[in-house]
Amino acid sequence: MESRVKMNREIYMRSLRERLRKLPKEDQDMAMEYFREYFDEAGPENEAQAIENLGSPKEAAEQIIMDMAVKNCEEAPKAGMKRSFRSVWIGILAVFAAPIAIPLALAAVAVLGGVGLAVVAVLASLVVAGVAVVAGAAVTIVLGGIMILKSPANAIATIGAGFLCMGVGVLICPFAVNLTKGCMQMLTKIFGKMVRRFTRKSASVQE
Repeated sequence: MESRVKMNREIYMRSLRERLRKLPKEDQDMAMEYFREYFDEAGPENEAQAIENLGSPKEAAEQIIMDMAVKNCEEAPKAGMKRSFRSVWIGILAVFAAPIAIPLALAAVAVLGGVGLAVVAVLASLVVAGVAVVAGAAVTIVLGGIMILKSPANAIATIGAGFLCMGVGVLICPFAVNLTKGCMQMLTKIFGKMVRRFTRKSASVQE
C-alpha cells in the first residue's frame, strides 16, 4: 500500500502518471493538468493535505478514469471516429477501475467488446464492398466508353449502369462510417452507465 506520509507532490504525480498510462495520450495529459492545477492552487504549504484529500495515486487514477467514462456517456461524443474509439477504450478501463469484482468486469467487457468487434467487422466489410463497387463501376464506365463507337445504345446503357453503381458505392462508405460511429457512441453510453451504476451501488453498500 502506498504511503501518503512520505509522498510529496513529485512522487505523487509520477506515480499517478504511471497509473494513467493506459489512457489515450490526450486524455492522460488533460488528467495530469487537472492534478497539477490542484496542487498549484493548494500551494506547497498545503501539499500534504492535498495528497490526503486526493487519496492514493491508485484511488485518484481510478476515480478520474471513471469520471471520464461517465462524462463521455453523458456527452455522447459525436466527434471523429478516433474520438469514438478513444471513448470506448476509456469506458473499458473505467469498468475495471469501478468497485466491482474482476470476473464481473471481465464478463461485461468480453460481452460488450465482442458485440462491438462484430459490429465493426460487419461495417468494415461494408466499406470494402463500397470501395469494390466504386472500382467496378469505374471499369464499367471505361468499357462503356470503349463501346461507344461500335454500339452507342449499349455503351450508353453500360455507362449509365456504371454511374449508378458508383453512386451506390459512394453512399455505402459514409453510411458505414456513420453507423460505426453510432455503434461506438452506444458502447460508450453503456460503459458509462455501468460505471455509474456500480459506483452508486458500492456507495450505498458502504453507507
